[in-house]
Amino acid sequence: MAKLRAWQQAPLLNWAAMGAPLVLLLVFFLVYPVGQLLLLSIHNDRGFTLAQYRQLFASSVYLDVLLITLKISLVTTLVCVVAGYPIAYLISMVGKERKATLLFWVLLSFWTSFLVRAFAWIVLLGRNGVVNKLLLSLGIVSAPVDLLYSFGSVLIGMVNALLPLAVLTMLSVMENIDRNLPRAAATLGAGPGMAFWKIYFPLSLPGVAAAGIMVFVTAIGFFIVPALLGGRRETMITQLIIDQVQQTMNWGFAGAISVLLLAVVLIVFTVYDRLLGLSTMTGAATAVRAKLSRRSGLFARIGDAVLTLLGAISDRIIGLLPSRRDRGPDTPGLGLQGFVWIMLTVISAPTLLMIPLSFGTGGLNWPPQGFTLHWYQEVLQSPVWTQAVIRSLLVGLGTGALAMLIGTPAAFLLVRSNIPAKGAWLAFILSPIVAPRMIIAVGLFYVFARIGLVGSAFGLILGHTVVAVPYVVMTMMAVLRNYDTRLDHAAQSLGARPFATLRHITFPILGAGMMSSFLFAFATSFDELTIALFATGGLNATLPKQFWDEVTLQVSPVIAAVSTCLFIFMGILIFVAERLRRRVAAR
Repeated sequence: MAKLRAWQQAPLLNWAAMGAPLVLLLVFFLVYPVGQLLLLSIHNDRGFTLAQYRQLFASSVYLDVLLITLKISLVTTLVCVVAGYPIAYLISMVGKERKATLLFWVLLSFWTSFLVRAFAWIVLLGRNGVVNKLLLSLGIVSAPVDLLYSFGSVLIGMVNALLPLAVLTMLSVMENIDRNLPRAAATLGAGPGMAFWKIYFPLSLPGVAAAGIMVFVTAIGFFIVPALLGGRRETMITQLIIDQVQQTMNWGFAGAISVLLLAVVLIVFTVYDRLLGLSTMTGAATAVRAKLSRRSGLFARIGDAVLTLLGAISDRIIGLLPSRRDRGPDTPGLGLQGFVWIMLTVISAPTLLMIPLSFGTGGLNWPPQGFTLHWYQEVLQSPVWTQAVIRSLLVGLGTGALAMLIGTPAAFLLVRSNIPAKGAWLAFILSPIVAPRMIIAVGLFYVFARIGLVGSAFGLILGHTVVAVPYVVMTMMAVLRNYDTRLDHAAQSLGARPFATLRHITFPILGAGMMSSFLFAFATSFDELTIALFATGGLNATLPKQFWDEVTLQVSPVIAAVSTCLFIFMGILIFVAERLRRRVAAR
């Protein structure tokens, strides 16, 4: 007991022991690399200089690319939030079994490689693809049309890639909304439409806001979809950074472009914080209400009038549907269910269509012809592909283990302790998700090149851990919030030491949650391309890097076979993670 009291009397030592590994990781492999990259934009061998920024703003080309990036990102965000809201709403309303089914398809799309999905759209929208064949068979067109390398194809690919992120972000808030509130409004005479717009929708605004900011920040740093599906008019700013580093090794100018990109992101977050507050990113509904309550009375009255009008219009439309009159305010209708399944089919079908193509003998033309395992044999017999798979597995396992070892104590610290400025610490831990991935990758490449880690598996593990550890922290925080701490107190009251309590009580109960967080970190590493694009140094490519090299050189059925393997592999991982999540929820 004396040791227990000593442990309890030394909170600073405990906090340092739990949080120091994560802080050191982010300081040395996030803050320092990004800071070095930004410093290169204003400093060279001759000292301080603004030559890079004069070059950046001397031509309208770079500002035009920035405007294109903002346009694509804003339209993608708007479409993802509007289309994703009904999906998240339905998943939050249905029973456990249907929720598990719907959530599985969302997660499968979320964790399926961006490269796989972008490649699938190349096949679908190609001149001999599914869409052109359908248009020809229906007589809508007389010859194949060019559907690729345009703003429309980029938008389709971006929405397909980021819609699951919007759904999952909004769902985390919607699942915590009290269902009795719309029912209470219905008992007081409010129609289903009015109950939704005046009660439910305002409560879901934190999720909408968080989804919007997450999708926008991810889209603005995207390069995979625009590079594969876009033309010259759809060049995004991250592609300029890649060109400056890989083609000319102009670190200073790459740093200047990175500063421009980072400045845009910081401005967006500042405006977001002014309007709603950064705490809404964790689903804090009270923060939204507190912010809105400080707005002028006119702003509040206009918002209330708009919601009232929407509620009245919705009730008028619902009244025209006799089959809908007797349902409760939170009962999903056939229209909503139909829309959700159509959207889930749209985001899943492109990848599913790769499966029959990978077994066809006629290349990537639709419909598939014949049956062959030749493309899978070619993958298995290729030392390049097998080495890439082995390297990705080893790096993923190392990343999952390191991220879990570092992130789990940090989650304990944030949930179980009274550490000051907990919100600021959480924001710091989540910064790898907020910062554009390209800036992190280029900064790590510069630092790794100076310390000899380019091309090493250890360097890749460190870089991937930086971007994977926030997911571990968030997963473990959710698990710990549902953990009954009275079990620990009971063990300690019976004389168990803190480490014995962790070993025999806490960790066995949290084991499924820890395994789930490990799988998320592993999946993040296994699918990571941006850091691997630079950190491998052109040698010892990971599977995503090898996939990228192949897609940019040629469109081959071999890639369809690899896509199918990746899709099935991710499906197995999600299935296992979901089973583990259910075990945690059942405890």
